[in-house]
Amino acid sequence: MSRSALQLRSLVSEDNTLTLSLEDVDIPEPGPEEILVQMEAAPLNPSDLALLIGPADVSKAEYSGTAERPVVKAPIPEHLMGMVKARLGQSLAIGNEGAGVVVASGNSDAAKALLGKRVGIVGGDMYSQYRCVHTMMALPLEEGTTSAQGASCFVNPLTSLAMVETMRAEGHTALVHTAAASNLGQMLNRICINEGIDLVNIVRKDEQTAILKEIGAKYIVNSSSDNFYAELTEALVATGATLAFDATGGGELASDILNCMEAAAARNMGEYNRYGSDVYKQLYIYGGLDRSPTVLKRGFGFSWGIGGFLLTPFLAKVGLEKSMEMRAKVAAELQTTFASHYSEEVSLAGALSKEALGRYSQQKTGEKFLINPSA
Repeated sequence: MSRSALQLRSLVSEDNTLTLSLEDVDIPEPGPEEILVQMEAAPLNPSDLALLIGPADVSKAEYSGTAERPVVKAPIPEHLMGMVKARLGQSLAIGNEGAGVVVASGNSDAAKALLGKRVGIVGGDMYSQYRCVHTMMALPLEEGTTSAQGASCFVNPLTSLAMVETMRAEGHTALVHTAAASNLGQMLNRICINEGIDLVNIVRKDEQTAILKEIGAKYIVNSSSDNFYAELTEALVATGATLAFDATGGGELASDILNCMEAAAARNMGEYNRYGSDVYKQLYIYGGLDRSPTVLKRGFGFSWGIGGFLLTPFLAKVGLEKSMEMRAKVAAELQTTFASHYSEEVSLAGALSKEALGRYSQQKTGEKFLINPSA
C-alpha cells in the first residue's frame, strides 16, 4: 500500500477566496484501538456542504488543475466573510461519515475483530481514500450491505431517532418537520409510521408531497400554498404537535410554525388571555438551508422556546448505553427504515467538477450526491 493517499480539502484565504483541491496526506498506522478503512462511499450532507463550500458563490467559481487533480476557486462576498473568519488560512478536511473496508487494525481484540469487515464510520475527514478511526466510531455492517448503503448510517438515522427521543423526553406527543422530503425526513416518517407517532411534514413543492405520500405520510403541508397558514394550523389541531425541528433556519418559517401552534392551541382556550395560551411550544433549528436571518413575528404568546439542535450533544446527553441502542437499531434496519437514496455517485475528482459542484451546492431535495473516494 502506498503510504500517502488523496484527501479533499477546503481552504478560505484572506483575499475572500475559497479553494477546493485534492491533497496528498500520509496514511497513518492504526493505534491499538484503531482501524484503517479504505473508503468506498461518503455522502454529501448539508452539514458537509457548510464546511466544504460555506458562503462562497459557486456560480462564479473558476476551475483549473487537471482531471485527476482539479482545483476550484470561488469568491466569498465581503459581507459574508464573518461567517468563516475563524477558519482563515486553515486547510480543512471534509466529510462527517462514510463506509468502506477495514484493511488494517490495531492489536486490541475489538480492532482485530473488524479486520476485513465492511463498516460505516463517523468522525470527520471522510472525503479521503483512507481513514483511521477508533473502533467506537465504527458500525459493522450486516452481511450483504454495500458501502453505498452503509455510507449514511450515522448522521441522518441517528438524528431522526434523536428527534423522536427528544419528543418523548420533553413530554410532547407529535412532531413537525421541515424539508420533510429529504433523506432524513423520509427516515423520520418511517419511524413515526412504525411507532404510531403523528408527524406534520412541511415541504416546498408538489413533487415532494408525492414522495412522502408514496411512503405513507398522512399530514403534508406545502409552504408554497396560498393557504399554508390555515392548512398548517389544521394539521396541528389534528395532531396536537407542539415540537418542531426546522432544517431551513432562516426566514419566517420558524415563526409561522410557532404562530400556527398557538392558533391551534387557542381553539381550546376557554377565555381570552393577553399572554396567550398555556400550551408550551418548542422549535429546534438543526440546519441552515436558508442563510437569511431567522425572523420571529411574535403572535405565539409567552409559552414557547426556540433553540439549536445537534446530534453530538444529544448523544453525549443520553449516554453510551442509549447511543449504542440507537446504533444497533440503525444497523438492523439500514436497508428499510434508514435506507438512503442518491441521485449520483462521483469520485473525489468528480466532486470538484463544474457540473457536479453546481448541482449539489443547490441542496435540492432528491439531489443527494455520494462520493466514492476509491473510484
